[in-house]
Amino acid sequence: MNITHDQQQLRDCITQALELAGKAGASAEVGVYQDQGLLTSVRQGQVDKVEFTRNHGFAVTVYRGRSKGHASSSDFSPAAIAQTVQAALDIARFTAEDPCGGLADADQMARSIPDLDLYHPWDLQPPHAIELARQCEAAGLQAHPAIANSDGASVASGESLRGYGNSHGLVVVYPQSRHAVSCALIAKQGDKMERGGWSFSHRDSRALPAVDSIGIRAAERASRRLGSRSVPTCDVPVLFAAEIAGGLLGHFISAISGGNLYRHASFLEGALGQRVFPSWMSISEHPLLPCEVGSAPVDGDGLPTSEKAFVRDGELASYVLGTYSARKLGLRSTANAGGVRNLRCTSTHSLDDLLRQMGTGLLVTDVMGQGINILTGDYSRGAAGFWVENGTIQFPVSEITIAGNLKSMFGNLVGVGTDIDNRGNVQTGSILLASMKVGGK
Repeated sequence: MNITHDQQQLRDCITQALELAGKAGASAEVGVYQDQGLLTSVRQGQVDKVEFTRNHGFAVTVYRGRSKGHASSSDFSPAAIAQTVQAALDIARFTAEDPCGGLADADQMARSIPDLDLYHPWDLQPPHAIELARQCEAAGLQAHPAIANSDGASVASGESLRGYGNSHGLVVVYPQSRHAVSCALIAKQGDKMERGGWSFSHRDSRALPAVDSIGIRAAERASRRLGSRSVPTCDVPVLFAAEIAGGLLGHFISAISGGNLYRHASFLEGALGQRVFPSWMSISEHPLLPCEVGSAPVDGDGLPTSEKAFVRDGELASYVLGTYSARKLGLRSTANAGGVRNLRCTSTHSLDDLLRQMGTGLLVTDVMGQGINILTGDYSRGAAGFWVENGTIQFPVSEITIAGNLKSMFGNLVGVGTDIDNRGNVQTGSILLASMKVGGK
């Protein structure tokens, strides 16, 4: 990717589209992207896939007053840009006015764009990528005698440009990168088989762990599930392992997001300023952290991102709002168009301490299904993990369900581990809940 040339091309696309919309008497916002990447995968040492990708496109949204039109294209030629803008203008002639529509206010626009160190290209050639994938898989296959087969290992590298501009004069285009290693293995005991996998990604390839460690971790996760069984139905403390605990925080963010709130589809509607977690719990976002996966200088409306607390000392301190949802609710945008970025929460205990505090209960390492109702807070999902007694893991568990209500689950949260899974946009340690219904045999 020729960063200087490609950045200018995307800037030109944004500028041309905005000028054409302005000449037609409309305001507009334009989003552009360009991606390229390499993906290699192997299975049982044999090359399964070598894939090069390169994609680009843009989308323009125009506003005639409060009437909106939207169109997109993958052609950056001047003629195609003009046709796309005209298509959006034509659509806007036939759409009803929305009093909450339109660009964010001009005084809210980002005025300076910080360099967040998001771009670290990796000169990864296919032969080297294939060798790394083979090395990862081989380490996993040799890590445990129960590993009987492989679902494959992969190495990927990608870089991209993201751009946004609007009629208030904002035009921003910045590069970013993402590199990843993953492995999935199958363990066997008698006629029973279990699958386990692990992956890691980062913006800087130098921050990736040794590929052998990814394969070994996948082998451990597959082999430790052998011999799993169900447990009797009971009400017990439940500890969500760090690698899935972020999902609970994701449900919380969904419940305080503007779209669900203005549609009256959230169990936390009207909860601003109320206690929703224990008093020791705080949850915040950090969108300006250098080199982090969720970092971004502006949100999807062109507003500058900033660190903020959603939960402070257990109380709901802020909703998650973009410009449109804020207007619908009569509030001010929190610069979260496009979601939250680099979510963090309070940590209180080591994992061993949480297990000891739990005593007897269930450590959940996998969840299945989509049994979450954000309107009511009802939560019910298939699960697998480990049965714990006296703070010590006893045996693997499968073919069970866990159920509760998110409002009471959040309110009765016991502790958060220091074993933070730092691989994604939501980073948290294991989360211990006081009690859930476990449905077994």
